[in-house]
Amino acid sequence: MAIVELDNYKSELNSLREPLKELGASLDLENKKQKIAEMERGMEEPGFWDDPEKSTRTVKELKNMKDAVAKYAALNAKVEDIETLIEMGVEENGDDEITAEAGEELKELKADLENMRTSLLLSGEYDANNAIVALSAGTGGVEAMDFNGMLYRMYSRWCERHGMKMSLMDYQEGDEAGIKGVTFLVEGENAYGLLKSEMGVHRLVRISPFNAQGKRQTSFASVDVMPELDETIHIDIDPSDLKVDYYRSSGAGGQHINKTSSAVRITHIPTGIVCACQEERSQFQNKDKAMAMLRSKLYTLMQQAHAEKLSDIRGDVMQIAWGSQIRNYVLQPYTMVKDVRTGEETGNAQAVLDGEIDNFISAYLKWVQLGKPDRKVQMND
Repeated sequence: MAIVELDNYKSELNSLREPLKELGASLDLENKKQKIAEMERGMEEPGFWDDPEKSTRTVKELKNMKDAVAKYAALNAKVEDIETLIEMGVEENGDDEITAEAGEELKELKADLENMRTSLLLSGEYDANNAIVALSAGTGGVEAMDFNGMLYRMYSRWCERHGMKMSLMDYQEGDEAGIKGVTFLVEGENAYGLLKSEMGVHRLVRISPFNAQGKRQTSFASVDVMPELDETIHIDIDPSDLKVDYYRSSGAGGQHINKTSSAVRITHIPTGIVCACQEERSQFQNKDKAMAMLRSKLYTLMQQAHAEKLSDIRGDVMQIAWGSQIRNYVLQPYTMVKDVRTGEETGNAQAVLDGEIDNFISAYLKWVQLGKPDRKVQMND
């Protein structure tokens, strides 16, 4: 049986060679290598570091190109390693341990290849930027706050899988369980370009652990994603349009709890947008970060709505309730996670809640590339 599995693995591996070659051509690796050499020479020139803004952009661009070249090389190396494993397994008459290892390596190779192919779909102006993510509990009371906590854990696990840094900015505990609201910064390659697919209302159906009668309950939470913008993006904000509140942090514990009222909440009165930060010890630093979030939010909404007036934008915001969801998570009476926009689905709901959302991200980016065709997909309970 193991010999048959190894033969199947070999066929599957060979079928990945052409897509891998096509990926290399799409990445334009030779051109990237030339640019890397040119940029490294430029960084050695006198005066390069005199302009911090320009040098920071250059370093970031250089890192992204180096990462792309290194990741592609790693994919090719993994192909050779798997091929060697398969040959070893055949020589050992289908050794079970070697066969299992080859299967796992092949699974990882397919996932890594798909992730790199997905990254080629990221061509938006701010796709390479870090992402600011805000989760808010919607309809469903304590159940919704618990679901909001589940989503926070899901994105935390996803960040871990992708080696991205996640920094808590604001945290509001749930009344009895879960999280009422949380905002965090995700730093990493193409963080915004990948996570923008998650923006919208998420819906959970399950037997409520908070209902003594064991009834099935539906709850909602919203995910808002915006790019972290640098100082070169200017948004005119009238100070008279702002309401600034200072309060004590209510973090998740440990270092996140401050003893002084250093947390800051800024409300943009014309739009009703609220941005808060309690990550820093200094009130001034928290205010700066909250203002940065507000600028990003206003700019993003203006771009999305193509509106001339900010007052036009809030009318497009959907209620965090039934009929507005982008993705359904059903745990009872069966398990399935399905994206309403793309039709992408999986029966392994637990894996999704453990952070395996790359298939949904990839499907979304391909759907956008196709012009967002109307799938008209809804999930029955």
